[in-house]
Formats: sequence, C-alpha cells, structure tokens
Amino acid sequence: MRWAIVRFPGSNCDEDARFALERAGMEAEFVWHTERELKGFDGVFLPGGFSYGDYLRAGALAAKSPVMEAVRRFAQEGRYVVGVCNGFQVLTEAGLLPGALLANLNLHFTCKEVGVRVERVDLPFTRLYQKGQVLRLPIAHAEGRYYADPETLARLEGEGLVVFRYAPLRGERDYNPNGSLNDIAGIVNEKGNVLGMMPHPERAVDEVLGGTDGLPFFLGLAKEVRR
Repeated sequence: MRWAIVRFPGSNCDEDARFALERAGMEAEFVWHTERELKGFDGVFLPGGFSYGDYLRAGALAAKSPVMEAVRRFAQEGRYVVGVCNGFQVLTEAGLLPGALLANLNLHFTCKEVGVRVERVDLPFTRLYQKGQVLRLPIAHAEGRYYADPETLARLEGEGLVVFRYAPLRGERDYNPNGSLNDIAGIVNEKGNVLGMMPHPERAVDEVLGGTDGLPFFLGLAKEVRR
C-alpha cells in the first residue's frame, strides 16, 4: 500500500507519519501541498503541525490548498484518507468531515499522554483493537475541542461515526483534555474511509517512543490491502 503524506507549510509530523507507515510495512511518499494529482497512491495522510501557522483558524488555509481538491476526489472514490491533529482540522475545514475543532477550554497548548477508548472495531483503522479498549496516545494541540451543532452530534452518535473517545487511563475524573463534546477524539465519514482524530497514533508505534498503542492502527490498514 502506497501512501501520500501531504506537506503543508508548517507541517511537523510528516516524518512521524512516514516512520509509522513504513514500520507497518507500507510505502510512504511526501507530497507538497501545491500538487493537483494523487495518482498511484492508495491512501492519503494529512499530518499534524501548524499549517500556514494556524492563521485565521487551524487548518483553514490548508483546506484551500490545491492538493485538497485531489484529496476530495480521492475520498469520493472511497479510498482512505487519514487526518491527525492538524490534519483533522484540515478535514473539517474542507468539509470532508463534519464539525469543527475549537480552542481548548484551558486556552493552553496541551501536550501529554491521554486515554483514548476505541468505539468501533469494524474499520481498517481499528480492526486490530478490542471494542472498549483504552489506548495510551499522545496529544499536542491548542485547538482540539471537537464541536458540532446538536443535530450533527446526534447524527454522529446515531450512525456510529464516533471512532475514538477520550477516557480515563487510571480512573481520573478529569480525563477530557480539551473539552470536546461527548469526549469525542476521532470520527469517520459515512463511507468509513475518511478518518480524523486529534491524538497521535503515529507517535506511539515503538517502545523507544514510549509505547506501541498506535501501531495496530497502521497494521490494520496494511492488512486491509493484503486481504
């Protein structure tokens, strides 16, 4: 499986994404944001960082980059698109996922490990996890508070489009790091091929990095192609 990792001005998790994809046995190649085609790729990864310095709103300018029209076509064709952290923000700003990522309630950039509960295991991203399993994954964001209007939120919950939620690691009462509605940490579109999440699975694929809870995320995608 060959993945395109889109580089925007200000991306800084692109190397992490390549390391994780290659560790899972997939090929990865960087694609500059001015490209207009994604021919030859099986998946697209929008990495974390501060695209365009997060001016206006996080991800707002990147959503207008030329490559995003190709990403839109890619998603419409049913191929896999993953956006992590700033990539999730870009997906919502581009209208490929509903809702928005607002400033953390504490108004601070928050960088730490959090608990993330797996809500669905019928997707390539989650097939190697157990339903209800709580992962230890890092976060690093200032605008990660998921928000959607009540109607959209009800649809997400009713259609099972919430894939990851923040959860306590050690029984903490205050485990939601940013104030996301319904503790939402990651969602998927109706087709199940476009996923956005704030926690970083690509930063948890080796014990040297502090843990491997993110590795099954990528191994599941690799397994999808081998089926």
